[in-house]
Order: sequence, then C-alpha cells, then structure tokens
Amino acid sequence: MDLVQDLSFVPASRIGAAVLTDAQIAQYNEQGFVQPFDVFGADEIADIRSFINGLMQTMGEAGAYGINCYQARLSGLYDIATDARILDLVQDIIGPDILCWASAILSKAPKDPKTVPWHQDASFWALSPARTVTVWLAIDDADERNSAMRFIPGTHMRGALPEAKTTPGANIFHKGTANADEMGAPFTNALKAGQISMHADMLVHGSQANMSNRRRCGLTLRYCPPTVQITDAAWATGVEAILCRGNAGSWVTHPRPDNNDITQTQSPHVVGNN
Repeated sequence: MDLVQDLSFVPASRIGAAVLTDAQIAQYNEQGFVQPFDVFGADEIADIRSFINGLMQTMGEAGAYGINCYQARLSGLYDIATDARILDLVQDIIGPDILCWASAILSKAPKDPKTVPWHQDASFWALSPARTVTVWLAIDDADERNSAMRFIPGTHMRGALPEAKTTPGANIFHKGTANADEMGAPFTNALKAGQISMHADMLVHGSQANMSNRRRCGLTLRYCPPTVQITDAAWATGVEAILCRGNAGSWVTHPRPDNNDITQTQSPHVVGNN
C-alpha cells in the first residue's frame, strides 16, 4: 500500500488478439478509445434496461448517480460484468487475467442540467499502474442530442494533467481537467442501446447537460489486470472486485452473489462512479 502511482499509458499488444482487429487496437492505443461494439441484442438490452430501471426506481433520488460498485452485491450486475462477449473484447486490451473492480449506473434524465466535467478517471482512483479499461454499456440510445459521453482523443498519453475546481451544483464532480477545451476537438461517443465502447483510464472525457426530451442511461464497468495494485489502504476498503477470467493475483475477489435485491445490501463505497 501507499505506492507511488504510475499513470503512464502502455499500449495494448496486437499479439494474440482474438476479436479486435489490428486497426481497432491501433485506434485504442493512439486515441485512447474504441467503439462501437454490438454486444446485447434488442431483447437482451430490453431485459437489462428493465432491471436497471427497477434498481433506479427502488433507490429513488439516488438512483440516477448513486448505484455504484454493486458488482459483487447484485447477481444481475455480476452477470453483465462477466458476460463473455464483453470479456473477449476487454481481453484483447488488458490480457487474459481480468478483474472487474467497480461499476456504476449513470443516468441523465431529460432536461438534466448537470454536466460531467472534462476529467481523467484515474485521477479519482488509488490504483497503479494505470491499466484500467472502462466499458460503457448503452442502456438507452446515446447521441449528441441527449448528452452522450465525449472523448478528447490522444489525451491518455499526456500523463496526469492539471486540474481545476468546478462550479458547485452545476457539475457532477468537484474537479476536472483544466483547459481541456484547448486539447483538441472532442469525439462524441454515440452508441445504440446494447452497444459498448472501451476507453483508457487516463483519457480526458466528460458529457454536457442533457437538454433533450430523452433519457441517457449507461452502465460503466471497470476492468483491470491483476498487475494493477491498490495504493491506499483506506481506499481499498471500498473495493469489492470480482474475478471475471483467469488469475486474480494478490487481489481479494468475491463470488457471484445470491442476492439480486438492492434493498438487501448497499454499496461498500463510492469509488468507481466517474
């Protein structure tokens, strides 16, 4: 514990890739993201949406941004996180040993004025080295009109960037990447429901206010190899990782939960919600 963080980017290897093409791996390495990938069919994503809607309804006001890190507490989320179609894609980025250490439901209601400021995920985490890949699963169709996530390509290779405080009340986070608007034109991560994107943990990204009449809901899943270590003992108490594939190394992992009722449990800690 208390290790110095290594936030440098190491390119994914093309050797042994089973699903991703050379061009897709090159895009991830050069731009920090790759998308879209068709994972869940119409009937499957409808069932997942019904499940997510039920969780949000049960949680009430906290449901939109507060359902974080239940992957080891709810079997429904565990099963999504361990779906082989997602893992096959993740494996081509981080290798055959795959841990899911966090998850979050992020739902912007129609006319939701809050923004997610430009930020680098790994700046919120006590992990080193920076090797987490985030899968963003579209629960609803996401596009520019209803506040799809936006990436600034190539910023994952710049290391830890200067940060600035954000305007209280108008933003989801208290801090964000300073002067991000000067770092290049953003890419809109438009996805159809059931599709996923993958992005590196140091890529600058965010989303604008949802001024449309449509909801924009997504599920984020954070995956890393066991070579990643937690650098802060206190922060570690909120991490409940699940082993999705391969070997867990020194990580403590949790089995598939029997429970799927969110009223019968709670998040251990909010650590993966950015």
